[in-house]
Amino acid sequence: MNVAFVTGFATSGALIVAIGAQNAFVLRQGIKREHVLAVVLVCAVSDALLITLGVAGLGTLVQRSPALLTVARYSGAAFLIGYGLLAARRALHGESMTATTAEAPLSMRAAIVTCLAFTYLNPHCWLDTVVLLGSIASQQPEGARAWFGFGATSASFAWFFALGYGARALRGAFAQPLAWKLFDALIALVMWVIAASLLFGG
Repeated sequence: MNVAFVTGFATSGALIVAIGAQNAFVLRQGIKREHVLAVVLVCAVSDALLITLGVAGLGTLVQRSPALLTVARYSGAAFLIGYGLLAARRALHGESMTATTAEAPLSMRAAIVTCLAFTYLNPHCWLDTVVLLGSIASQQPEGARAWFGFGATSASFAWFFALGYGARALRGAFAQPLAWKLFDALIALVMWVIAASLLFGG
């Protein structure tokens, strides 16, 4: 098997598996079985685009633009704080997977827009894909960079499809309102921790 492909797959996999805003949203949509295919495709295709840009050398340009990074950091933090507040409100209200759940399902458009926001307004996404993976790709031999990018992209597709559709196995556990309260409380905490790291992490 191609070494650069394996390196790209393993590196990308290690970065995206960590719990974060994007993964939490995909997991939630998977459990609720709402627009799962659209959500995982938006995440995976967006990652593929950002990884390709990184492999092509955009990461170096991003690193040289402190102003761009600052704008991305504060706008991303504002979005995460807002979404965290929505999750906290859901945690206080409570819901279950029954037909009588108080929360209205997200429309396809709302799910896609939210997913795009978690991807493109989150500086961590850019740093992981464009900057970090792009930097590692630049260290690969000239002919191996495309294979590295292909491996990294493949890991992203594999992860998001596994997360989105694998979450269905948890649906039974989330039939109880308490499970959703705890899950949404966790999502709120994750959003606020990431936002804090963006605002105060330097």
